[in-house]
Amino acid sequence: MVLQIEDRGRVRVLRMNRPDALNAMNNDLFAALRDALVAAERDPGVAVVVLTGAGRAFCAGQDLTEMLASAGSGGEGDAHQFPSMLEVVAGFAKPLVAAVNGLGVGIGMTILAHCDLVLMADDARLRTPFPQLGLAPEAGSSFTFADRMGRQHAADVLFSGRWFDAAECLAMGLVWKVCAAERLDAETMAVAEQWAANPIPSLVATKRLMLDADRRDLAVAAHRREVAAYVDLIGAPANAEAVAAFLDKREPDFGSIAGL
Repeated sequence: MVLQIEDRGRVRVLRMNRPDALNAMNNDLFAALRDALVAAERDPGVAVVVLTGAGRAFCAGQDLTEMLASAGSGGEGDAHQFPSMLEVVAGFAKPLVAAVNGLGVGIGMTILAHCDLVLMADDARLRTPFPQLGLAPEAGSSFTFADRMGRQHAADVLFSGRWFDAAECLAMGLVWKVCAAERLDAETMAVAEQWAANPIPSLVATKRLMLDADRRDLAVAAHRREVAAYVDLIGAPANAEAVAAFLDKREPDFGSIAGL
């Protein structure tokens, strides 16, 4: 089971469950998360959803083996579940809270800009290594990061691809609160349960107004532009070398590739 689902009263906890792969997202997990969010949205007993990860990672990004197999399709092949998952996350009608319990990479960081509240363990770290993979931003982050963190912070995150610790993520505004790792679950549930005590129609109406104010359509449009960039970049020499180096557990050699 790649996604664990647990109800705690009116709070539904979705726990990504590929701990041996650090919860890297493959097609099965994209689809499971999408379907679980659709089910939570329709369930009259669910007021708030919490997203977190099993083991020592929140989410290590997209499964690179699967990414390599999708080269040439921009990650948007007929069977690929990422686009439909993102559409559901971006438009989710109820409050969505993230509890970042460990490292987050790629989609493990970009998905946070679509959450209403993000709590992060003090020992967790995040990065978006798109340049190092010969790729461009995804999940609408070329818009959502600047919208949430400001253009300069977004530029640092997206261009550098470096690790950001919890204190930096808090200072940038990506994260609402940093907690001791052993307190993350309790503090997340305290907020989620407080919100969930309110009437669900009120929560849904408030979320709808916030989505409109947050310019969700602009985020979706940014994702579509990013997909167009992926078509050119995924499977290209830089990306192929980066993924091969990752799988071989070595540093990529971009210097031998002309034009880089």
